[in-house]
Amino acid sequence: HEFAKVEIHGNEVKAGAGALLSNVVSRSVAAGLAGLEILAGVPGTLGGAIRGNAGGRQGEIGPFVQSCEVMDYDGTISTRNKEEIYFTYRDSNLHELLILNATLILNKDDAAEITKRLRKIWIMKKSTQPLTYQSAGCIFKNPRGLSAGALIDQSGLKGTRVGDAEVSDRHANFFVTHEQASSDDLLRLIDLVKSKVKQMHNIDLELEIQVWG
Repeated sequence: HEFAKVEIHGNEVKAGAGALLSNVVSRSVAAGLAGLEILAGVPGTLGGAIRGNAGGRQGEIGPFVQSCEVMDYDGTISTRNKEEIYFTYRDSNLHELLILNATLILNKDDAAEITKRLRKIWIMKKSTQPLTYQSAGCIFKNPRGLSAGALIDQSGLKGTRVGDAEVSDRHANFFVTHEQASSDDLLRLIDLVKSKVKQMHNIDLELEIQVWG
């Protein structure tokens, strides 16, 4: 399946936008390529990760992106090179485009060393995030100098449930979804959390995820 394919040549990784980020990370680490281990435990696909400049404390995906093949609303396919792609905190300028595939340039390193770093990041993530559940990842951007998770927690919202979507009791900026969860459950939970944080702290939380449709 082209959309989920991952190919590695030297220090270059070319992958379809539908490839699971976890697969791109593990394949590159196994090939002795460093950089993407910082994304250990980040859910979703490569396309979503690039569109939203996914990352964590250790860094983000943006600096590794060499080029993206994209399609516009008219079905025209073109290539955006590094110089034409702008990345900011959890965002990029690829909004109006569908990412089809991407080429990443990584650094050669010792596979055992990278694996060690990957494990360390994974363990840190596991202790603070609900990785055993199906999760929608971090929902809100951190307001400047503040933590969205802390604001949600201080609003007494940990464990709050709407239908089958729930604010994680481990990390309040993660929403976990139970088996029957619908997108409507998740959207209603997002609205509830936004209005409660606004009421308690007078802060408008901004979404980190993009809602389609």
